[in-house]
Amino acid sequence: MDEQHHKRIFVVLHQVVVILLVMVVVVVGPSSCVKGGEEEDRILELPGQPKVSFQQFSGYVTVNKVAGRALFYWLTESSQNSLRKPLVIWLNGGPGCSSVAYGASEEIGPFRVNRSASGLYINKFSWNSLANLLFLETPAGVGFSYTNRSSDLHDTGDRRTAKDSLEFVVQWLERFPRYKNRELYITGESYAGHYVPQLAREIITYNTNTKYPINLKGIMVGNAVTDNYYDNLGTVTYWWSHAMISDQTYRQLISTCDFHRQKESDECESLYSYAMDQEFGNIDQYNIYAPPCNNSDGSAATSRRAMRLPHRPHHPAVRQLSGYDPCTEKYAEIYYNRPDVQKALHANTTGIPYKWTACSEVLNRNWNDTDVSVLPIYRQLMANRIRVWVFSGDVDSVVPVTATRYALAQLKVATKIPWYPWYVKNQVGGWTEVYEGLTFATVRGAGHEVPLFKPRAALQLFKSFLSGSPLPKS
Repeated sequence: MDEQHHKRIFVVLHQVVVILLVMVVVVVGPSSCVKGGEEEDRILELPGQPKVSFQQFSGYVTVNKVAGRALFYWLTESSQNSLRKPLVIWLNGGPGCSSVAYGASEEIGPFRVNRSASGLYINKFSWNSLANLLFLETPAGVGFSYTNRSSDLHDTGDRRTAKDSLEFVVQWLERFPRYKNRELYITGESYAGHYVPQLAREIITYNTNTKYPINLKGIMVGNAVTDNYYDNLGTVTYWWSHAMISDQTYRQLISTCDFHRQKESDECESLYSYAMDQEFGNIDQYNIYAPPCNNSDGSAATSRRAMRLPHRPHHPAVRQLSGYDPCTEKYAEIYYNRPDVQKALHANTTGIPYKWTACSEVLNRNWNDTDVSVLPIYRQLMANRIRVWVFSGDVDSVVPVTATRYALAQLKVATKIPWYPWYVKNQVGGWTEVYEGLTFATVRGAGHEVPLFKPRAALQLFKSFLSGSPLPKS
C-alpha cells in the first residue's frame, strides 16, 4: 500500500471523527463536552430538599492562582422562564458574612432550613420567581470561599474584595456562556453597601477595556453602610429619637465622638459601650421591636453575624426575630456543616481547616481597607446610567434609616417624584422618593434584613426595581 493511499485513509478517518464529535455536541450539548463546564457544578438535589422545577448549580471559581484564592457560589435559576430572566448577584456584608447563610437561606433564596436542620422548605416569596439568583461568598475566607495563603485572612479589605469579585464574574460568565449577554443586577445589604457599588465600578472600568462588556444594568442595596460620618451621626440620632439612649448619653456622644475618624477615641468607645450595655437593654439591635433569640435559660443569644462596622466599636448584638423563627442562623450552621450537604453543593472540596460559619470573626477583626464613603461611586454609576436603588428597613438600629437619609442627602440630586407612601396588599409597605438617577424607599416595620421580616414587601420592591418603575401608589 503506497504512501498516498495511507494519506487518503487518514483524511477520511479524520473527517469521520470530526463528524462524530459534531454529532455528540449537537445531541448531548456543548456543556457536557467541556471539562470544568457548568455541568460539573450542577446540583442534583440537596439533602431534605423539596422537589423544585428550577435548576441549581454551585462550586468554586479560582480568582487568584498564586495565592490559591477561590470563591464559592450558589446559583438558583428562575422558577419561570429562566432563559428570559436577568441574572442577579446577591452579596451579604459583615464584613465577613456569608450570602449562603443569609441571602440564600433566610432572605431571598428559594429555601429555608428547618428547625432540626434535617432539610429545607420552600420560601414562597423567593426572588427567583423574578430572576436567576447568584449568591456569592466573598471575599476569600467567607463561608466556603477559601485561600491557601493564610496571611490573606489577616490582611483584606474593600479593594481586594472588589477585584476578586470582578475576576469571579468574568470567569463565571465563561463557565456559563448563556448568561454572557443577559442583563445583570447586583444587590445586597449591610456592609455590601460597599461591595455592591465597588463591584459595579470595577465592571464599568472592565467594560471600557474589553470587546465583550458585561451587561450591568443596576444596583440595589438595603440598610447599607454608605458614609462613615453620616452613618455614625444618623445611627446615634436614631438611638436617641427611638428612646434607646438618654438625652445625656446622646449629648455626650455628639460632643465627644469625631464621626469622621476611622477609629474612635477611647472616651468615645466607652460611651458606645455604656449605651449598648447599660441603656439598650436586652433588645435585638437589628429589629428593635422584636424579642431576641434567647438561650434556654432566658439569656440573650449573641450572634456571630452581628455586623461590626470597621469605624464603630466591636460589640456583639443579639440575634433577631423574624416572622418565622429568630434562631434560623443556628439551623443553617448545623445544616451547612453536614458532609452530605457539602458534597451535594460541591463545597469544601479542599478540606478547609475550620468549620463553616455564617460569619468570619477573623476577617471582620482584620479588615484593613475600607472606603470612607461610597457616595462618589454612586455619582459615577448614575453618570453611567446605572440604575441605583437604596432601601431601608425602618426598625433597624445598626444601619438605620436616618443614617441612610443623611448620607443620600449629600448627593444633592433633584427630586423627580416627591415623597409618598407605597403599597403592597392594600397596606402601606413604606415610603419612597424618586430622584434623578436614584430611588430611595423605606420598608415599614422591617429590620436590618428586610426580606426576612417583610418578605412580601421586599418582593414588590425587587419587582419594581427590575422593571425600573416607581413603587405602587395604591
